Amino acid sequence: MSKKILAVDDDREIVEVIKIILEDEGYEVSTLTNGKNVLSVITSLRPDLILLDVMLGGMDGREICRTIKSHAIFKYIPIVMISASHNLQNLLKMPGSPNDFLSKPFDIDHLVEKVRAQLAV
Repeated sequence: MSKKILAVDDDREIVEVIKIILEDEGYEVSTLTNGKNVLSVITSLRPDLILLDVMLGGMDGREICRTIKSHAIFKYIPIVMISASHNLQNLLKMPGSPNDFLSKPFDIDHLVEKVRAQLAV
């Protein structure tokens, strides 16, 4: 059974690129272009990994990450934050922090490596 990934980014082109790349690697990819329904989608989808943008059209992905990590049933889902403008290294040490981060623009191989690394844990 293939691993399920949820990609959340307000840029439709980015989520489409992520979907194409990761489906080509054999993953089952679902996408969201905002953070409004993320908890209900996670509840129904039960992803093995979440790729989450920092800036989600007026919403802060870091807050969404903390919310996800605060739920007992979701806290074990690895989250990789994606950002064009933020250095997220410091974020990795905070409570409710993502498991890893990826800078935009990202290299395809680098994205695949990050996903594989998180799903191998």
